Amino acid sequence: MKRIMLLCLAVVLAGITPPAARAQDRGAQDKSAQEMIAALDRVRNPGQPFRLTSTLVEYVAGKPRDRSVLIVFAKEDKSTGQFDNLVRYVEPPRDEGKAVLFYGSKLWFYDPASKASVRISAQQRLLGQASNGDVLTVNLARDYTARVLGEETLQDAERKAHGCWHLDLVAATDEAVYSHVEYWLEKNTYYPVKGKFYSDSGRVLKVAYYRKFEEQLGAIRPLETIIIDSVDSNLVTTVTTSDYRFQEIPDSWFQRDYLPRLKAE
Repeated sequence: MKRIMLLCLAVVLAGITPPAARAQDRGAQDKSAQEMIAALDRVRNPGQPFRLTSTLVEYVAGKPRDRSVLIVFAKEDKSTGQFDNLVRYVEPPRDEGKAVLFYGSKLWFYDPASKASVRISAQQRLLGQASNGDVLTVNLARDYTARVLGEETLQDAERKAHGCWHLDLVAATDEAVYSHVEYWLEKNTYYPVKGKFYSDSGRVLKVAYYRKFEEQLGAIRPLETIIIDSVDSNLVTTVTTSDYRFQEIPDSWFQRDYLPRLKAE
């Protein structure tokens, strides 16, 4: 009997991974997750200063209710790895001339009517379910610590199945737009298929699907994001990007004092 008990114990212990080995496995997985997020950044962001046009359309029960057009200028700060952003409102006419500046950890909104710039939150809504953070260019690999939750087969917005990595991202810097995000990335390409965004309290705010992948500025990028309200799926906002261009952007543009002098470019 004693020999049988010892044999059983040996079998059990053989199936237990030592703590050091488990830690190494987790470390390797976390490193892979960070590499995946860095690959996602390369899909999302050109490597040179650039501009693009974002068109936001809010839908209620499938019918368009509101629309905004923005021009986004983005430039990486090589000393920090973060992107400076300047967003200029183009449409509707009532909003023309308004601007948003994202510099470091600060986000400013400028209204030409009052000639004042005020601090705002990146999670503050622009239109419908789209917030300021949804149109800004950011460095996810810098702002988040990522880990792999698993491998899944996921349907995209057009009900096409993709083999995906399911990643969990937790904010690692004060500049992170959301405290917690989940992404589903297509294997091998690391194209984003789906994202889930959380509030600071842990509540799901919205779910996003990425589609219409085309080559822009030397890489395949998603040109449309479909954002669905987490509570009411009848509330949907699309963010469509177009008119990508490399453009030299003066550092002076990313100063709060410059906002009143910003002209159409």
